[in-house]
Amino acid sequence: MTSVRYCQSCGSRLAHDNHALRCTPCQKRLRGLAQAPPLVPSHFWAAPPLAEAFASWHIGQVIRAYRHHWFHERPLSQELVASWLGLTQAQLSRIEHGAAVKDLDKLVAWARILSVPPHLLWFKLPTDQGLTGRPGGIAPTAISYGEGDPVQLLPAGDGDLVDRRDLLRVLSVAGALLAMPGSDGTSTTSRTGASCDLAEHEQFNEHLWEVFALARSKRLMYPLVHEQLGQLTKELERSHSAATHKRLCTLAGDLFQLAGEICFDSNHYTDAAQCYSLAASASKEASSYDLWACALARHAFIGLYEQRFAEVVPMLDAASRLAANGDSQLSTRYWVSAVQAEAYAGLGDGDACMRTLDAAQGVRNLAGTVTKSGWLRFDGSRLAEERGTCYMNLSRPESAHAALTEALELNISLRRQGSINSDLAMVGLQRRDLDQVVYYGGKAIALAKQTGSAGYVGRKLGGLKAQLTPLVSEPQLSSLSYQIDQLALAKI
Repeated sequence: MTSVRYCQSCGSRLAHDNHALRCTPCQKRLRGLAQAPPLVPSHFWAAPPLAEAFASWHIGQVIRAYRHHWFHERPLSQELVASWLGLTQAQLSRIEHGAAVKDLDKLVAWARILSVPPHLLWFKLPTDQGLTGRPGGIAPTAISYGEGDPVQLLPAGDGDLVDRRDLLRVLSVAGALLAMPGSDGTSTTSRTGASCDLAEHEQFNEHLWEVFALARSKRLMYPLVHEQLGQLTKELERSHSAATHKRLCTLAGDLFQLAGEICFDSNHYTDAAQCYSLAASASKEASSYDLWACALARHAFIGLYEQRFAEVVPMLDAASRLAANGDSQLSTRYWVSAVQAEAYAGLGDGDACMRTLDAAQGVRNLAGTVTKSGWLRFDGSRLAEERGTCYMNLSRPESAHAALTEALELNISLRRQGSINSDLAMVGLQRRDLDQVVYYGGKAIALAKQTGSAGYVGRKLGGLKAQLTPLVSEPQLSSLSYQIDQLALAKI
């Protein structure tokens, strides 16, 4: 009897008369690679290495990430991709490893050939007929904000990641402009006659949140966020109608939250707090209750991570009241309830914790598709994770272990994986299971290094180390404690 054989590329069952290693469709696809790039699914572009490459504004890094994408059977050679782009292998190698290409004609041509979605690009395509001649091309929506290199708010390789003087200057100027009243007119034209294209700013803000969610290292977002902050500050300096001023305040509240998230992830809590405070002020000016509530909830996370639980409860109560006045079709109120549950767990108030956790479950009852974009991303997928953290803080290790391992099985970001692994290591301490502590602690350290998440994962590991101190006589735990120390010294 003939044994069953499967395609080495897609895994489908091979026909009995097919003696090759791949099915007929895969053979055709591979033969087609010699002439042109393959058609790729939309989720191809969501891979974290590509998100980081786009955030770098370096086409060479984009091409390299494209070549090494898991979608291809194996990494594509420089020779093959160079032939598509009209280059030699040596030229492509220099593009990938040299300075960023600034020639717009070349950037546009290469983006078209590879069919890069326009909304991921840092430059504008000159037409609206899609990226290639293929049917169904996507109209360009990317935004360019001038020439030259992006301003570095976080200098690469610098030990102290945040250029605080520059950040605080931008924040202070923007903060002072938020309360400036709009004019009585309805025009979106400023005193200088320049048109304020709010749709482009809104679109770019949304794009920044998308890249932030995909980026392995959040600090890579600083050049783009800094540039957009500068653009919005310039717009706020001009005279606009009251309606336009409100929309600008909404955009500022959105972007301040993103800046705060990056500061928080880099362990710069003071700067993050200022960003969230400005986000709340901007949202208030815009009368955007949901945006305002989210700014307060993010601000509360700083207190949660510093274990100042009693201080954040009033802030979260205010966020809950604001969310109650917001859009009932958004998930804001449920996210605030989830954050409240963590605060109550930190205080040891199990009844209040369970009550607010149950309230957070209401997100599952929202009609239609839950909005998950930009500053509001709570769709219920984090409920197991939130529940596990609460059980851990309430010293209920068995329940915490079950919830956290359930959360770890989901398709989640590396950053969240690092956080959950850190919590599981802490649960191992509560269970007196040293093997669990070492296993999950080691994974959390590796993920913290990989993502550069000093404020999110690194701070949790710092809390774990404090609990390890009485047990350092155990060789395994002593080694783990030392690795956490080294992680802190490296200032990831």
